[in-house]
This record gives sequence, C-alpha cells and structure tokens, in this order.
Amino acid sequence: MPLTDQKVEKKIDEEVLVQVKNIKKYFPIKGGILKHTIGHVKAVDDVSLDIKKGETLGVVGESGSGKSTLGRVILRLLNPTEGEVLFENQDISHLSNRKLREYRKDMQIVFQDPFASLNSKMSVGELVEEPLLVQTSMTRSERKEKCINLLEKVGLRASDRGKYPHEFSGGQRQRISIARALALNPKFIICDEPVSALDVSIQAQVLNLMADLQDEFDLTYLFIAHDLSVVKHISDRVAVMYLGRIAEIAPKKSLYDNPLHPYTQALLSSVPSTDVKNRREKIHLTGDLPSPSDPPTGCAFRTRCPQAHDRCAIERPELKHRGEGHYVACHLYK
Repeated sequence: MPLTDQKVEKKIDEEVLVQVKNIKKYFPIKGGILKHTIGHVKAVDDVSLDIKKGETLGVVGESGSGKSTLGRVILRLLNPTEGEVLFENQDISHLSNRKLREYRKDMQIVFQDPFASLNSKMSVGELVEEPLLVQTSMTRSERKEKCINLLEKVGLRASDRGKYPHEFSGGQRQRISIARALALNPKFIICDEPVSALDVSIQAQVLNLMADLQDEFDLTYLFIAHDLSVVKHISDRVAVMYLGRIAEIAPKKSLYDNPLHPYTQALLSSVPSTDVKNRREKIHLTGDLPSPSDPPTGCAFRTRCPQAHDRCAIERPELKHRGEGHYVACHLYK
C-alpha cells in the first residue's frame, strides 16, 4: 500500500497542548574506585518547542541526537535535569508520581519494537484492557467491548483478543500497541520510531492507519524518526535535532523546499529521489557525530559543517525566527 497524501489540508488548533521550555537531560558518567561523577552525557541540551493541538510534529536526526530521550522526558518516563514540560499549561516536570498519574491517561507512547514493549505472557485482550483496569472503573464486560472495538479500529479481529503477541507479525503487533495506546482516549501520543522495524509495505499501512486515527480521535502526535520520507508524509511541522539541540524547526513544506541549516541540507540531500530535474546535490559530511559527553564549543555542528567559520567555535547560535514559522540556529543567518 502506498503512502497516501491527505487531500484536504488539516486544520490545526493554534492552542498549544505541550510546551517544552529549556529542557536538559544529562546522564552522569561514573568513574574511579568510589564511582564519583566525572562527567555527563548531554543527551538533551536546552531544547524548547511548542506542540499545537491536532498537529503532528516530526523530530528527525541521526542516532544519538537525543530524539527518543526528549520524548521520554516529555512523558516523564525520565526526569529532566533542568527545564519545564507543560501539558495544557500545567507544569508536569516536577509532579509527584501520584499527581502525575492523573495525566497519564492523556499522554501515551508507541515504542519502536512492539515485541519488546508487549508482555509476551499476556494475551492481547489483557494488554489492551490493562490501562482500563488501572485507570477506570469500567466493568469486565465494558472493558471487553472497548477492547474489541479498538482492535477492529486498528485492523484486527475480535477473535484476536485471546491470542498472544508471538502469534502475530511485526505489523500486527504494532497495531496492538496502537490499540493499547488509544485505550484511555489520550490527547497526546509520542510515536518513537513506530515503523522503523517494519517492512516498507507494512510501514505505509501503519502510517496511513495512524493518520486516520488522528482525525477520528482528535490526536496530537510527536513523531520521532530518522527516515525523512516517513516524516514528510505524516508531519505538519518538522524539528531537526543534532547532538541534543534543535538545529531547525519549520512547517513541513518550508523545511523540505528551503532547508536553511547546513545539517538539514545534508540530511535532505541523502534522501533518494526519482525526480532527476530537481534532485539535490549530494552533501558529504566529514567526520563522525561528536560524543554527547564532550560536545564541541559554540555550534555543536561546526566540526562537520562545510560552512563553519571562526564565530561558530566561540558562540552558540540561538534558535531564531526567519519568517512564516521557520526557525534556525545558525550563524550564517544574521
């Protein structure tokens, strides 16, 4: 099944659902006989962004750029080192586990590997109904009815309720994960590379399903991926991360048609294209991704940037507005 473009432009509420303010997540590095902290891995380093109701914000970048860590910090699966996460204007970054539980039903996640995220000892019915058992007062028959309805929504059968995860293909297991995420009628779902482990044909089916479910359930997505073609299909806006920082963020069309940051330009030049006339010139980046435990001074990308100059080594570029919702952190733009 091919990726289908939406024929009708999606209407996005201007109201912000999630606000991320100067979030940092550092992991300590222990060393020595007494295991003292001798450094930190700066997985997320001062990230700020807004996610509007009803939109899909794509987050892309190389492995190790901090995409998944950012998603887990937003959901409070990891506690931030610094900064705030606001959900519907409520700061959840420092709530106790008891108070945070009230927000769990509104925020869910679909993981990359459905076989690892689904308990192999539980049936599909038990997996999908578990959130209902914990968070609601629904009766057994009500939970069963809701489970069957959700399974049918994601393209499975009612009879699948009694089966176990190992009896399904990878694409079917991901559908089960999606049904489980939808069980509590959430407002916000983080999709952490949900199709990267699937065959290309199955990827298209799952992406089209997620787009349909977003319209039906009025969902807001944070979609994390490294495949730029996938992100282009499903996202309304795209944020590009490099070494724990936001390099560029813009509406999808603006970013893909006119990338401003040299890193974004290099990423897009690597995407295969059948359009011979408009094919981008290949940009080859030199060197490897620096260690997040010892990032470069100034601009994190300067050690690999073909356009780096003296200022890049001294001053860290701020994320600045370049017009029409397009932001870039680069000294090339004054």
